[in-house]
Amino acid sequence: MANESSSDPASELATVARRAFPGVQSIKRTFTSFSNRNYRLYFIGQLLSSIGTWVSRIAQAWLVLQITNSAFALGLVGTLQFLPLTCLSLFGGVFADRFPKRRLLVVTQSVMATQSLVLALLVFSGVIQIWHIYVLAMILGFASAFDNPTRQAFVSEMVGTESLPNAIALNSSLFNTARIIGPAIGGALIAWFSISVPFFLDAVSYLAVIICLLLMRPSEFHDVPMPTHGPVLARIAEGIRYATRTPDVAVVLIIMAFIGTFGYNFTTILPLIAKYVIDTGALGFGSLLTAMGFGSLCAALSMAYMSRPSEKVLLVASVGFAVLLGLLAISHVYLLTILILIVLGFSSISFTATANSRLQLFAPGELRGRVMSIYIFLNMGTAPLGNFLIGWLGETYSVTIAVLTMASLCGIGVALGFFYLARHPHSSRAVPSTIKRPAPGD
Repeated sequence: MANESSSDPASELATVARRAFPGVQSIKRTFTSFSNRNYRLYFIGQLLSSIGTWVSRIAQAWLVLQITNSAFALGLVGTLQFLPLTCLSLFGGVFADRFPKRRLLVVTQSVMATQSLVLALLVFSGVIQIWHIYVLAMILGFASAFDNPTRQAFVSEMVGTESLPNAIALNSSLFNTARIIGPAIGGALIAWFSISVPFFLDAVSYLAVIICLLLMRPSEFHDVPMPTHGPVLARIAEGIRYATRTPDVAVVLIIMAFIGTFGYNFTTILPLIAKYVIDTGALGFGSLLTAMGFGSLCAALSMAYMSRPSEKVLLVASVGFAVLLGLLAISHVYLLTILILIVLGFSSISFTATANSRLQLFAPGELRGRVMSIYIFLNMGTAPLGNFLIGWLGETYSVTIAVLTMASLCGIGVALGFFYLARHPHSSRAVPSTIKRPAPGD
């Protein structure tokens, strides 16, 4: 009788439902962050804006090659766009820890929208010159130096630490959904209409982010840290000391320093492969980006379902990335290149989503913006060196040699990461226990 009275019919019914409809429970677990209103708004705005960004990105790369027919010029555009991230991203982390993140994002997104609109008008009027693209690329990079670390650190304020890995993985899914849709749209717009149309579309898409940010409810934010004060350089040094003295953070940054610098230069690598290796047009170029985006999306959804950013995933994904980038360099067959890019996209997002989650979970709230600014610096701010090297090697030798060199350098970074872990055996190697674990049967 005691056992019967202690039974919970609601719990039993839930258990039966989970067993009868495991697919529904899996979907719910994968998209758990969508229960948060502020995050839903953020997701919608970022998805629309990211599609516009990829549409613009493919158009810009094609425009540069049309104007100059130069691999070096394309690499230089990437260098100039990421140069402000090199110089200012660490300062952006201090701003992210000092000012309300939502307000700061409204400012940076407004600057980006203006930059894209100016580029669209220059192309539409027919007066566009290569130096215009250089200057506007630097303006975009300046805004990104403050936008990226702020946006990364803002996620935890929207969803809290329990749902943070899930939200980060879903962020990856939205960016890679855009990577699938955007290039296809961009290639079609270039082929069927004017090349100015993608830039106008990008300018409009930034408004979606601004509107969604303004519709958020600050009262529903989680664990908003107190603003930091003091000299900017001292605050930057504080973040660097924490990162270098925390092994679980340091190993991520070591590997990212090489993969971010020499591997994540696909806006330069893929146009060169499309034009000079497999000899395809704008639509073919778009299909390469779409293939990589498909693999990335699969990885992002897998990571959202797992919601456990383990060190093993971090290391395996980084090894896979270096190997697959090498295979991409030596492939001259269109279909084989497509297959390699799908798996490369999977490895890439498995690594970045895990790295991003582990950094934010280990970093205390008052340092999160600065730790993420170091991540942004190594992920994107060092890209000018990689873009310049790819352009120079592609121009001087061949695109194949350029990409193969990048893959080798990524492999060196991964090896250094393994060496660092061997020298620091007392690293905790596990994420903090604040992460929400799936319930039994989920």
